[in-house]
Amino acid sequence: MAPPPKLLCGGLLSGLALLAALWFRPAPEDTLQIRMDIVLSSLLRAEGKVELGGLPPPRVAIGFGGCLDIIVNGVELLDEAGIEHSCNPVHHDVIQTEKQLAESFAYFFPPGAASERYVSNVTLFRKLVNASKKLSEMRWSLGGNAAVMANRLAREGCDVLLGGRFSREQSKSLSQNVTVAGDLVEDADIHLILEYATGSRWGDYTSRRANRYIVHNDVHNPLIDSLEDFRLQLSSFRPNVLVIGGLQMMDSFPFEAGQRSARLKALQDLLISTDPSTGTHFEMASFVEESLMKDLLQYVIPYADSLGMNEQELPNLLSLIKGGNITVLSDPYPRVASILDQMRELYRLVNSQELKKGHRKLTRLHIHTLAFQAIAVSKGSMWKNTMSATAKASLTANRHVCGSAQIDTTKARLILDDSFSVSREIGSTRIPVKETRPVSCWEESDFEICIAPVLVCTQVYQTAGGGDNVSAAGLVLQI
Repeated sequence: MAPPPKLLCGGLLSGLALLAALWFRPAPEDTLQIRMDIVLSSLLRAEGKVELGGLPPPRVAIGFGGCLDIIVNGVELLDEAGIEHSCNPVHHDVIQTEKQLAESFAYFFPPGAASERYVSNVTLFRKLVNASKKLSEMRWSLGGNAAVMANRLAREGCDVLLGGRFSREQSKSLSQNVTVAGDLVEDADIHLILEYATGSRWGDYTSRRANRYIVHNDVHNPLIDSLEDFRLQLSSFRPNVLVIGGLQMMDSFPFEAGQRSARLKALQDLLISTDPSTGTHFEMASFVEESLMKDLLQYVIPYADSLGMNEQELPNLLSLIKGGNITVLSDPYPRVASILDQMRELYRLVNSQELKKGHRKLTRLHIHTLAFQAIAVSKGSMWKNTMSATAKASLTANRHVCGSAQIDTTKARLILDDSFSVSREIGSTRIPVKETRPVSCWEESDFEICIAPVLVCTQVYQTAGGGDNVSAAGLVLQI
């Protein structure tokens, strides 16, 4: 018996609908691409909720130093310079020989950990510089924490006072909104930036993530020799925020007896004399000399309202404060829960210290990792717009590393999970990462925390300066 016409028609339509659904169902990669596009548009919307269009523009004073970066493929440079592969990964505070350079690179390259080392052997450093000039893809760039942050802050609409000594050629790379406090120098300090991509190979080693290994033989930057000129202009400049960076140049430098502590004491005097209404931010970096880290705990960190650092520098600082040793290497892909627990502990330990003359309460922490940005801000503090600032930091990470103001999601990936725990403690709350609202914010005791996923660039242009650009971009919306 034939089925009724209506049933036949209904069955036919259902079958066609099923075939259409199967035919037009997005492939897994298309679904992922759609999700990436939604995350991008949502981050852009979050960033755009705050604009700097007001007058007068924010005023930021930042020290110290700057350099000329030579950016090269790290593996190609070592091969060109004839540095043989090392089967013995060793951490060295200072690089004196080719063997030590190979051992040190072998130590940091496989995990993809950022590192910066002083080369005490001038002949070796010149050999590396000369070898870099023979590479076809070598390029020059303005470098140094303070100079890079200054340019980013100026690009975002701030007026900037920069403490540093630059050559005439370097000064041409600075924004017109940057005023330099410091005498000219004939020859700029040079940093060699050995970049490498995820999956790069050097001998038997393969890098787990894109990063850079930096070597330098600085003369001016370790002495923070623009400090006095900077201080003279600081009071009349009247900044909203004072930023300190570049102090890792002091790491393992051959100072004369008492010279480093004297320079840091002069910096401490500057920080103590800074108007209490002016926010102070200290940007961490790759420190390996324990005595210098202890000096920073005495002369700098107690006078900072805000701290910025990456996933390597956070456990490093935390370990030292707790009375342990410096942590040279840590997980390059940390879980959100681990970072949040470390942030809470650092916040508590720093603020548990006795508030002596000029000491400040830590009211802001910005941790930048490959997969996500995390900013914690005390309630009632001067820092505002935390959600938008976290989104801006996230977007800036992609823009800088990909070398483009426009973000292309076909050249990016999300490595943050679809949800994360707020702590490693059993039973902790788990927060989903929503495409339409990717920045997750919540309150805890006396502070607010925001987490934003990063659209990780897959076609790396440059990793050097990433932390400086990200930190400056996050800071600018919170002033």
